[in-house]
Amino acid sequence: MSYELILGGARSGKSRLAEQLAQQVEGSVCYIATAQALDAEMQARIAQHKAQRPSTWALCEEPIYLAEAIEQNVKAHACVLVDCLTLWLTNLLLTENRQLLNEQIQALQSVLVQQRGHIILVSNETGLGVVPMGELSRQYVDQAGWLHQALAQEAQRVIFTVAGLPMVLKGAALACGGKNQH
Repeated sequence: MSYELILGGARSGKSRLAEQLAQQVEGSVCYIATAQALDAEMQARIAQHKAQRPSTWALCEEPIYLAEAIEQNVKAHACVLVDCLTLWLTNLLLTENRQLLNEQIQALQSVLVQQRGHIILVSNETGLGVVPMGELSRQYVDQAGWLHQALAQEAQRVIFTVAGLPMVLKGAALACGGKNQH
């Protein structure tokens, strides 16, 4: 299998769906987290995410060099779940190093088409709202949109999640176990 891309807004259920799909894969799972605990609120969010994941899952925290983390972990695990691409993009944009941003996006695209493991990518769909006023915010929306378009072209399955309901945009339908349950 190549990779799956799960898109959705904040609190849309995309991470929960990704975790459910990862649990359906036979074998070990590695969760690659891109968030950085820079303040108390983010520390609490990260702790909540850790608490809801199975304790048997491996964890790799990588805010910048995502392609390398995927390449290293896809060989050792049946499934690699990346959450989330938009936080990763934010981390890269905040470095203000456009070369690093472009290099890492190209590295991610390259590693994804080369890997044969089960990879699930989670990302926020930010292009559904108003155009932001600030330059950095507009760059973020542009970069996320371009990244999603490029990844969706090569993905085996693309899912858009709204209000906890997954809609398959490309690829195979979800099995009953892939539905969000409360």
